[in-house]
Amino acid sequence: MKEKNILIVVDMQNDFIDGALGTAEAQAIVEPAIDRILACGERGYTLIATLDTHLDDYLDTPEGKKLPVPHCVKGTQGWQINAGVQRALGDCILVEKPTFGSTALPGVIAREAADADRVTIELLGLCTDICVVSNALLLKANFPEADIAVHAACCAGVTPAKHLAALETMRSCQIDVL
Repeated sequence: MKEKNILIVVDMQNDFIDGALGTAEAQAIVEPAIDRILACGERGYTLIATLDTHLDDYLDTPEGKKLPVPHCVKGTQGWQINAGVQRALGDCILVEKPTFGSTALPGVIAREAADADRVTIELLGLCTDICVVSNALLLKANFPEADIAVHAACCAGVTPAKHLAALETMRSCQIDVL
């Protein structure tokens, strides 16, 4: 039986850590996230990182009208992955996404796991209650037989309460919370 293990690092970008939308909770998960990325890399996992990606017209978009804080504008320092996280990721697969959940991510995973009999997908990153939960649910819908898990200590939400609520939502949808 051929197994494929994949780690998805969701939006560990400067603007979500210590930039426009940064929080102390986001800053606190950087080191645990780096440790998990390195451990997975050593075990041969396929590493994938998503990048929340907006353009200069962000404030004119539907998302920008509801969250009027410019962030992760392509090419800016805030759009870049945190330097320590990037070093841990090395030469990973990058997936840009214009909104919370990536519709491209299932295709990337399908290609990476095409010859696998068993697929394990783990997620970590920011923000638990927006992009992590969105991508986890998309992946569960696209890969119902895959083992999907999220690392709670390597995620942070917009608030601690929303982080916990998102973890509970994922548990309800049969996503393991580690």
